[in-house]
Amino acid sequence: MIQQVQDSDQGIYECTARNQVGEVRSKTADIRYITGPARPTITTLPQHQESRNGETVRLHCTAEGSPTPSIEWSKDGNRIENSEKHTVHQPGTLEIRFVRPEDHGLYTCTATNAHGTVSASAHVRVFSPPLLTEEPQNAQHIQGEIGEFRCLADGYPTPQVSWYFNGNRISETHPRYDFIAAGTTLRLALLTLGDTGTYECEVRNSLGSMRGSARLTVRPKLRPEFVITPNDLQTRPQADVTLPCAARGVPPPNIRWLRGEHLLRVGDKYRMSPEGYLTILNVSRHDEGHYLCAAENTEGYATDEAYLTVTVPERRPGYIGDTFVLTSIDEAVSVVDRAINNTLRYLSDENRRRTPQDLLQLTRFPSSRALQLGRAAEIFERTLQMVEEQVASGAEFSHLNPSEFAYENLVSPSTVNLIANLSGCTAHLVVANCSDMCFHKKYRTFDGTCNNLQHPMWGAALTPFKRLLKPVYENGFNTPIGWNTNKRYYGFSKPAARTVSSDIIAAREVTPDQEYSHALMTWGQFLDHDLDLTAGAVSREAFSSGISCSNLCQNEPPCFPVMVPSSRGDRRVHRQSHCMEFVRSSAVCGSGLSSVFFNDVAPREQINQITSYIDASNVYGSLEGIANEVRDARGERGLLKMGETLESGKAFLPYNARFPVECQRDESKSNIPCFLAGDFRANENIALTSMHTLWAREHNRLATHLLELNPHWDGDMLYHEARKIVGAMVQHITYHDWLPKILGPHGMALIGDYNGYDANVESSIANSFATAAFRFGHSLINPIMYRLNSSFEPIEEGNLPLHKAFFAPYRLIQEGGMDPVLRGLFGKPAKENRPDQMMNTELIDHLFEMVHDVALDLAALNIQAGCLQPLY
Repeated sequence: MIQQVQDSDQGIYECTARNQVGEVRSKTADIRYITGPARPTITTLPQHQESRNGETVRLHCTAEGSPTPSIEWSKDGNRIENSEKHTVHQPGTLEIRFVRPEDHGLYTCTATNAHGTVSASAHVRVFSPPLLTEEPQNAQHIQGEIGEFRCLADGYPTPQVSWYFNGNRISETHPRYDFIAAGTTLRLALLTLGDTGTYECEVRNSLGSMRGSARLTVRPKLRPEFVITPNDLQTRPQADVTLPCAARGVPPPNIRWLRGEHLLRVGDKYRMSPEGYLTILNVSRHDEGHYLCAAENTEGYATDEAYLTVTVPERRPGYIGDTFVLTSIDEAVSVVDRAINNTLRYLSDENRRRTPQDLLQLTRFPSSRALQLGRAAEIFERTLQMVEEQVASGAEFSHLNPSEFAYENLVSPSTVNLIANLSGCTAHLVVANCSDMCFHKKYRTFDGTCNNLQHPMWGAALTPFKRLLKPVYENGFNTPIGWNTNKRYYGFSKPAARTVSSDIIAAREVTPDQEYSHALMTWGQFLDHDLDLTAGAVSREAFSSGISCSNLCQNEPPCFPVMVPSSRGDRRVHRQSHCMEFVRSSAVCGSGLSSVFFNDVAPREQINQITSYIDASNVYGSLEGIANEVRDARGERGLLKMGETLESGKAFLPYNARFPVECQRDESKSNIPCFLAGDFRANENIALTSMHTLWAREHNRLATHLLELNPHWDGDMLYHEARKIVGAMVQHITYHDWLPKILGPHGMALIGDYNGYDANVESSIANSFATAAFRFGHSLINPIMYRLNSSFEPIEEGNLPLHKAFFAPYRLIQEGGMDPVLRGLFGKPAKENRPDQMMNTELIDHLFEMVHDVALDLAALNIQAGCLQPLY
C-alpha cells in the first residue's frame, strides 16, 4: 500500500520473492495517477543524429497525456510505416536500419490523443560525398545581357561550391561576378565577348568532390541590316497588296511600318508577317503614299521606303463636305470641351452631395492621358457627324455596313487629315521608346510598354482592348445594341437590362459554397483591377443638347441610360425619371467614325486604362504620375507611402488628398476620406481595401529587408526589386492557387504547362473578357461582410451587410482594422454560383447605396455594358 501518494510515486513496479534457494520476479505494473483528460506533452524529445552509411539510427520520443497518446513518425512530412527499414518501438522509439544518404532528412514525432496533438522534430544527417543534382547548362547570350549558371548538389556535410572559368578559379570578390545562394548560382552582368568560354562548378565536402561544366557563347551585337527591301508598287482599289521588308541584326531587330509620321497598327486593315512583310487589305485611293519600313534594335536602326500608287477611275470633282469642316470642327471642339469641363466641375465639387452614380463615375473616369485620348476621338467623331448633318445629300451612315461605307463623296483625304490634326488624334499616336535596355531587361515599365520588345505596345496602358470576334454594333461600327429602340431582333425588342436583372438574376437568398472561402472572390476582384479598367466617358452630359445624363432618359451620346419600366413599381422610378444614368465608354482614335483617318471604317473600340499584364499595377499604378504619387520619395529606402500606424506598428494606406474619389458618403458616420492606392477602385469595399493594404505593407517589408541585405543599393533599385518580387508573388498565387480552383483540372490541362516566353502572343485583354467573362465573380459575392476576431467570432461592431462596406474606409480605421476583415474572407464561405441564385439583391438593389439616394444595380450595369461594347 502506498500512502499519501505523490507524483513521484508514478512509475513501473515489480514484486521480488527470495529464499536460500533463489529468487523470482513478478511481471511489472505501471502506476499512473488519473488527473482527468489532458492534452499530450512530449517528455523525451528526439535528438539530432549524424550517421554513416550502413549504421543504425534510433530516435527516442515519449509522451504523456490522458488518455495515453499514440505516437507516429514521419519524414519530411510523409508518414513512416513499420518495414524492413523502419520500426517504431514502444513507447515511441524509431529505429532506422542500414542508413543510406536518402535517409537524410527531418523526422517528426507526433503524439495524439482525443484532446490534442503535439509534435517534435530532429534531423538525421547521413555523411555522404557530393552528388550533382543540377549541372550548369550550355548557354548563348548577346553582348550586354545577363548570363547565369546553376549548380546544385546533395551531400553531407553540405558541399561547398567553387566556380572556374577556362580552368582558373573565380574569386568571390571579383566585381564581374555575383555569387548567389551560397554560390550555387553564378551570375555575370553585362556580358562581353571575352566572357565566352567554359564555366565549371566544383562541389566538395570532406568525403569527396564532383564537377560539372557548361559552355557560354557571347554573340556580338549587330546593327540592323536589310536583307529584303520594300519596292514601289502600283495597284487598283479593293486589291490586297504586300510590301516586302526583312532585316537581320543582333539582337533580332523589331520591324515597324509607318505612313508619314503615323505608326501603322496591325488589325483589320493591316497585317504583318513574322519576317516584317506588310499587307494592306482592300486598298482604296486613300492608301496611296509613302510607306516606311523601320528595323530597330539596341544597336541602332535602319529604314527604307516604298511608294504605293493606287490607280482610281475618275470621279466627279469636289467634295461637298469640305465646305463645312472648319465650322464643324470649331463647334465640335467647343461642344466636347464644354461637356468635359462641366463634368470635371461637377465631379470635383466638394460642396455637393454625392450620388451612387458619382461614385461609379469617379472610379472609372479617364485619367488625364486617357481623357485626352477620349477627347480627341469624340471631337473627330462629332465633327464628321456635324458635317454629315449639314450636307443634305451626304452619305447615310446608319444603314450602311462598314464594307459599304464610302467617305469619298463627303470629305477629301486632305480634309480627313486636317480633322485628325485639329482634333488631336494625330498627336496621340504613340510610339514606345524602348532604348533604355538596361532598365527594360530588368524591370517592367509602369504603363506596360516595352514589356514585349518585339511588340512594345501590346498590353500597354491606354491601348484598345482586343476583339476575339467582331463587335455587332447596330449600325455596324459605333451604335450600341438597343440604341435604336424600334429595332427588333428575331422579331422581338431587346428587354430592358433592369427587367432582366430583377426578374432573372436577382436572388434574395444565397447558398454558402461548400468548397471555397470568400477570399476566392476577393482575389478575383483584386486580380481584375490589375488587368483592366475601361476608360469611362469624358462627359456626363449630352454633347448635342448639354443636358445631364442623370436627367436624360433617351439615347443621346454619350448618354445610354438603363430604362426602368414604370409599370413595375420599381423604386428607381422617381422624380419623373424612368431610367438609371449610364454613359458610354471612351473610344480610341482610329475606331468608330474616327477610323476614316486610317482609311477604313473600323468598329468603335474602348480603351484599357491600365496594363493588361499581371504586374501588380493596382498596387503601383499603370502610369508614372500615379506611381510617383503612391511612392515614398523620402530617403533612399524604396518604400511606398503609408498613412496612420496602429499600436502594432502596422500602417494603413495614405489618404487620397489629390484625386476626386469620394468616401464620405454619410457625414454623420465619419469624415475619414478615401485611401490612396495604385488603383482608385481600392476603396470600393473594405475587403478590397484590406487586400491593397496587405500588398503595400508587403512591398515595404521586402524593400526594408532588401536594404538590410544590400545597403549599397539606392532607393530606385530597392523599389524596383521589391516591386518585381511583389509582381511575381501575385502571378504565382494566381496561377498556382487561384486559377486551378476557377478552371478545374480540365481547364488547367487546356492551358497546359508553361514552355517559356512567346513574344508572338498578343497580351492585350480581350473586350469580351473584361466586359463579360471575368464578371462571373459577381456571382460569388457574399451579401455579408464578415468581421471576425482571433477566435473567429464576430467582432464587437458586428458583421456588415455588403452595402454598408462600400466606400467605407472609416470602418477599418475606427472598427477593428483590417485583420477581422481578412479573417472573414478566409474563415467564411463564398456564395455558391447557382443558376437560380446568380446575384444577391445587395448588389442589385443596394450597390453604392447612400442615405438619400437610390442605389445602382450591378447586374443591369453589366448587361448595359455588354450592349455598349457589343459582345452579342
